[in-house]
Amino acid sequence: MNKSISTKIAKDLLKIKAVSLSPNHPYTWASGIKAPIYTDNRITISYPKIRNDIAEGLANLIKNNFPDANVIGGVATAGIPHAALVADKFNLPMIYVRSKPKDHGQGKQMEGVIKNDAKVVLIDDLLSTGHSVLNAAKYLTNNHITVLGVAAIFTYGLPDSFDNFNNAGIKFNTLTNYPTIIEQAKIDGYISKEDSASLKKWHQDPWNWTN
Repeated sequence: MNKSISTKIAKDLLKIKAVSLSPNHPYTWASGIKAPIYTDNRITISYPKIRNDIAEGLANLIKNNFPDANVIGGVATAGIPHAALVADKFNLPMIYVRSKPKDHGQGKQMEGVIKNDAKVVLIDDLLSTGHSVLNAAKYLTNNHITVLGVAAIFTYGLPDSFDNFNNAGIKFNTLTNYPTIIEQAKIDGYISKEDSASLKKWHQDPWNWTN
């Protein structure tokens, strides 16, 4: 992870409120975790410079870590626009993968054309547990398509995610991460020193955190 890019992306996500921090009034995630952070990177597509900086960053991640990639894959739905921008920068084919097959038409789970020599990098906007992108990777590998790895904008860096990626044998890289977001939020005055300590405590044990 490039530190200057990581800091810049963190700063941008905070500025447009793609990342919201609320240690005193935590959010409840779908998993049931009480979390002092909520991320909606979908809104980045409404900011041309930021979405372009993200695309450039993801393209560089792929170039440096997965140089053999010849297909860019998006994970539906949030990864699709970023995958399209990156595929365009590389002038490479693009596909995207749904969480499940369509219940009408041809019942496709993947859209796009894959050739026999395809080496795919999957793009998602956010990694929490990693389940959505790993399910997409599993679908591709089950269909004899090579998945080189995953590139994403942001990761919470939760222990479960590392375990899930290790168990799947899939490598991942992200533009920025939770510790960088928290440090940048403190520098830019979004949170206090006390808030920062609470946010770091959550990261160490999300299931048993109390604010």
